[in-house]
Amino acid sequence: MRSNKQKKKKKRKWLRITGIVVLLLFIASGVYGFTVYRSLSEAVSTMHQPLKRDKSEKRIEEISLEKKEPFSVLMLGVDERKGDRGRSDSIIVLTVNPNNNSVKMISIPRDTRTEIIGHGTTDKINHAYAFGGIEMSINTVENFLNIPIDYYMQINMEGFKDIVDSVGGITVNNDLDFTYEGVHFPKGEVTLNGEKALKYSRMRYDDPRGDFGRQLRQRQIIQEVIKEGASLSSLTNFNEIFTALSKNIKTNLTFDEMIDIQQNYKDASNDIQQLTVSGKGTKINKVYYLLVSDEEKQRIQTELKQQLEIQ
Repeated sequence: MRSNKQKKKKKRKWLRITGIVVLLLFIASGVYGFTVYRSLSEAVSTMHQPLKRDKSEKRIEEISLEKKEPFSVLMLGVDERKGDRGRSDSIIVLTVNPNNNSVKMISIPRDTRTEIIGHGTTDKINHAYAFGGIEMSINTVENFLNIPIDYYMQINMEGFKDIVDSVGGITVNNDLDFTYEGVHFPKGEVTLNGEKALKYSRMRYDDPRGDFGRQLRQRQIIQEVIKEGASLSSLTNFNEIFTALSKNIKTNLTFDEMIDIQQNYKDASNDIQQLTVSGKGTKINKVYYLLVSDEEKQRIQTELKQQLEIQ
């Protein structure tokens, strides 16, 4: 048996530094050695894409992660195509509160009809990205939810399968038996590799819940990636994980901010609550939209403001 002195000496070789991208898809655990530190730093440098603005107009003072203040993240899943910016087919907002150690995750249906801030039109919310990229998407989501968006994460959905594969696959509890693009997904626990996870998250036309069912499956995948990425077994694949992240994610989070999140907010990932947006589907000028009532928007805004501790 090793002495306590030897055990302590070994522990000092481990650096507690990870936590990639907001307790979301990422690595929140002790990681060893300079090699890991350098790989993470290089990956974050590749992913980092700052916004033109310094902070949200809905923030009186800039957010401080060191002070453990609640914050929000907009996650956009984008199908990028050559020569086309594409649309944000997945719009998810996470509000993280370290004081109650919880994350509230809400999906905004892509067909939601709302004002597109900066474009002067009322349209589907996912068109904001096509019209004005990440900046217009953030401004539009802020207006719809009436909360500040502090950080963003843009994910290339086609490459998302690489992220799932990098953590060794995931297991989800499927509540709908269906077949999509030649793959059968039975009810119950289903183990998915990256390719299957992407198909699992994309099906909606054979789901009686439509886009709401698809959003549910997307949130399932995100939760399971977080869980797998935080496990010690995944850390042996750190190089593969960082490579997948750097190729498929853009974010305004800096390396230091990610370290602050890992240190100050990691317990919040143990309680991820899923919220939904309800609305009525209708056609306007032969185009389908989801209309969200003022009462429903008020309900959502109130819950998210409470989570962010905004008066």
